[in-house]
Amino acid sequence: MNVTELKNLQAPLKDKYREQPESAIITLKAEGKIGEGISCKVETGKAIVEAGLHPATGGTGMLACSGDMLLEALVACAGVTLQAVATAIEVNIKSGTVRAEGDLDFRGTLGVSKEAPIGFKTIRMEFDLDTDAGEEQITALKKLTERYCVVYQTLAKGVEVNTEYHIK
Repeated sequence: MNVTELKNLQAPLKDKYREQPESAIITLKAEGKIGEGISCKVETGKAIVEAGLHPATGGTGMLACSGDMLLEALVACAGVTLQAVATAIEVNIKSGTVRAEGDLDFRGTLGVSKEAPIGFKTIRMEFDLDTDAGEEQITALKKLTERYCVVYQTLAKGVEVNTEYHIK
């Protein structure tokens, strides 16, 4: 896809969202079915992923770990956003790799230590890009990718999460 194709694809959507701001509010959903043992089957839209305990909390390692899935969502979103931004600002990316890694202290989630945080303490992202872009272009690419990546922004800024339990 080139910059013209991207603009032609997104222009009608941008116009619609300017004219009808409420049409830009879309609710994304995920659903999982509580499975056997300690697992949850999540429909991804393309497949069903069965998540379970990480080996550091007693899992076998045979099921997906939700922490890994969070990092995978970040990598996927950042990779797609980077490609869209590169296309929009006409930076040629010949190839690249996006990596994310995060540090967890499993004492927190297992209730071993009330002082140990539950969740990622830090997340690090790395982009290895094969490009002939100059320093200014890379700076713009970084800034815009971080600005427009939904998962990055959600993690970086935090979000209110409301929960409800419906008992049958």
